[in-house]
Amino acid sequence: MSGWKARRFWKAVTVEPEGEGFAVRLDGRAVRTPAKRPMALPTRAMAEAVAAEWAAVETGIDPRRMPVTRAANAAIDKVAVQFDEVAAMVAAYGQSDLLCYRATDPAGLVRAQAEAWDPMLDWAGRTYGARLVTTRGVVPVVQPAAAVAPLAAAVFACSPFQLTALHDLVALTGSLVLGLAATGEGFDPDDLWRLSRFDEDWQAAQWGEDEEAAEAAERKREDFLLAGRFWRLAGTPEA
Repeated sequence: MSGWKARRFWKAVTVEPEGEGFAVRLDGRAVRTPAKRPMALPTRAMAEAVAAEWAAVETGIDPRRMPVTRAANAAIDKVAVQFDEVAAMVAAYGQSDLLCYRATDPAGLVRAQAEAWDPMLDWAGRTYGARLVTTRGVVPVVQPAAAVAPLAAAVFACSPFQLTALHDLVALTGSLVLGLAATGEGFDPDDLWRLSRFDEDWQAAQWGEDEEAAEAAERKREDFLLAGRFWRLAGTPEA
């Protein structure tokens, strides 16, 4: 979408059922992806969100102001055409999940990490039967196949639109467990984001916050929340 230079030429933006999904039309013309594929959206909620972004365009098209459209394009043009590769990349985070790598010292941080992260690993165990093991330091730990397999199965069960969202949720946090938790209803997204930033926030509390780092983290937080929204918009086909 970075090559878009078109200016607004339409007056009406509508959402219409098409096939098993929904299409967004500009003066009756269906919106297409940058690769010229039909933008067939899985739910009316997502189509309405895309339509709202197109309706909000005043002059030139700015993809940065159209996050749902941008994610839908990625789902259709990139994820759907290489689904297995993307799913495998996301599932691989289960082998090196952020929550499994703990500090060696100081004792306060070691204790705080356990208090913050152990409940999430327990949740993964209850929800997916995935009992990941922890280690101290950065030396890789081999996770039991019986633990990573159900997590991988959850990834491969996604639709291309869901996988697009899950990819960002996991890549931004460094944790497949946190990413999967963000797709459910039982957690506050901001709480999950703070868990992913636990070490950085600990260091900032000890030594002070770096302004540039804080600004970068805030941008990532916004992207994380947008990915969570896209997951919810992906919903189910009949939504």
